[in-house]
Amino acid sequence: MVRNYRLLDEMRLWVVVIWLFVCAAALPGGEQPLSRIAVERTTLAIDDSVHVKASPLVLGLKGESSEWVEVEFFHPNPSDDDWIGVFSPANFSDAICEPENERQQPPVLCTAPIKYQFAKFKNDGYNRSGKGNLKLQLINQREDFSFALFSGGLMKPKLIAVSNMVTFANPKAPVYPRLAQGKSWDEMTITWTSGYDIKEAVPFVEWGAKGGPQFLSPAGTLTFNRNSMCGAPARTVGWRHPGYIHTSFLKDLWPDSKYTYRLGHRLPNGTHIWSKLYSFKASPYPGQDSLQQIVIFGDMGKAEADGSNEFNDFQPGSLNTTNQIIRDLKNIDMVLHIGDICYANGYLSQWDQFTSQIEPIASTVPYMIGSGNHERDWPGTGSFYGNLDSGGECGVPAQTVFYTPAENRAKFWYATDYGMFRFCIANTEEDWRPGTEQYKFIEQCLSSVDRQKQPWLIFLAHRVLGYSSCTYYETEGTFEEPMGREALQELWQKYKVDLAFYGHVHNYERTCPVYQSQCAVDASDHYSGPFKATTHVVVGGAGASISDSAFTTSNIQWSHFRDFDFGFVKLTAFNQSSLLFEYKKSRDGNVYDHFTISRDYRDVLACSIDNCPRTTLAS
Repeated sequence: MVRNYRLLDEMRLWVVVIWLFVCAAALPGGEQPLSRIAVERTTLAIDDSVHVKASPLVLGLKGESSEWVEVEFFHPNPSDDDWIGVFSPANFSDAICEPENERQQPPVLCTAPIKYQFAKFKNDGYNRSGKGNLKLQLINQREDFSFALFSGGLMKPKLIAVSNMVTFANPKAPVYPRLAQGKSWDEMTITWTSGYDIKEAVPFVEWGAKGGPQFLSPAGTLTFNRNSMCGAPARTVGWRHPGYIHTSFLKDLWPDSKYTYRLGHRLPNGTHIWSKLYSFKASPYPGQDSLQQIVIFGDMGKAEADGSNEFNDFQPGSLNTTNQIIRDLKNIDMVLHIGDICYANGYLSQWDQFTSQIEPIASTVPYMIGSGNHERDWPGTGSFYGNLDSGGECGVPAQTVFYTPAENRAKFWYATDYGMFRFCIANTEEDWRPGTEQYKFIEQCLSSVDRQKQPWLIFLAHRVLGYSSCTYYETEGTFEEPMGREALQELWQKYKVDLAFYGHVHNYERTCPVYQSQCAVDASDHYSGPFKATTHVVVGGAGASISDSAFTTSNIQWSHFRDFDFGFVKLTAFNQSSLLFEYKKSRDGNVYDHFTISRDYRDVLACSIDNCPRTTLAS
């Protein structure tokens, strides 16, 4: 491989990179850190006096799917902009790179690293001695790894040394289970990732009531290829094979019962590959009067525990949010992540990184997702917004990596019930206006719930279809996503939606119960009696950068509580007449905003503004 590098080095290839700068549609600050590397500008300057060594050589000897690696390196001519890139597969330089046109030579390097860190990170004397070491966390991603030292910074990278190979004991092992509610209350789905194609091994789940007999349920297998992507970088430097995504459906569960499960693959020789043992609690019966606790947030993204650049300045709150939820997991029944899932933005390796990060949560409670601009949007692909925010993914990884109980997973709108809750999850990246298929779904979802059994009716969407006093929306003159509440507020009012949640704006904001931009009742820490109007909540501060999500300085009558920080919401239904709302900061898990709702069935039936049933004087 080094000889090939030297031959290419003699050619001194310089290819101008086709640079995709991807940022949030409404808000700057959504740049994927890997996009900062001008991969296709890489030149070769292999130097025998430079060395990089990684250890241990084999990871996961006890079945672990995540381990730390120490990378030692030496460069006789060090500089501030030297950096280490982590590549997988390890032989990244063997990838076949296509030229941009017939007059150009192929680029030297055509795949992005899965993460990177500057050589001087926690190596104060590196500029003098040229010696350094980094401790980096690797997860099982179905391939081996190598570590490359570059000089020249991120914009003019020069590859000067490559380490030995590091691998997991079983790179293909089943990993990162994600639970999700099925299409009925007594069904749980389990989705996971492996390196086993259906032709290599048969996927299944072994499961059963805790302490009881165990059963086997088959799993279906999905994947996608480079041609499934809609553009760069997902089709170019960001492409990495996603592995094989398996989903099994566990049916006829007993309400509130504890179950254990493990993921399995049966090889052609009859042997089995197993994951570790996991557990979950089945959903309560719809309308069941019991304690039920739900966490809601948007725009979390992923971060790196090893301090690589993503953690430093892109999604600093992501790990804090994840860790707070893990600490409270015994008191959480379901998580709803309403769009902008991991901000891969076309760098496919990041989906593995995200599913690894949330594994302690998603393997234990249902992890329900919605679609955001960073999952779906791409010109000419049917998305409502024709921007570049998905980095060429156009929704394919999101709808494959995660299961949702949607009639059409590509549409991404669906209803899900949990005990006393009905959740209607909309997809703002598809048209929601009156007359559309999605509008009909929203009305059907809101209108079909039995409020005597499920009194708590919740609407969720990624973009702010309700109310936000973010400065961006102020400059738009809307204080909402254009065409948002104009299309939907009559439905919210008619069907008495208790709460509406949104992400997209990276902050927290709660309104009074508001209808047509007017408070139907003053904001409070406690509401009781008949429904007046929907309370709207922006909860998009779960992890992604908040630097460009400032609030307007104008006095907005309907805006009750604002927080410019990372956080999430927890809903606790004590019974069918009492609900607690809490906003918690990710930094400490403490409650910074809260209110309660006390309401019985007769209160839900009572009419208010624009939702009174028609009457007649006829006898």
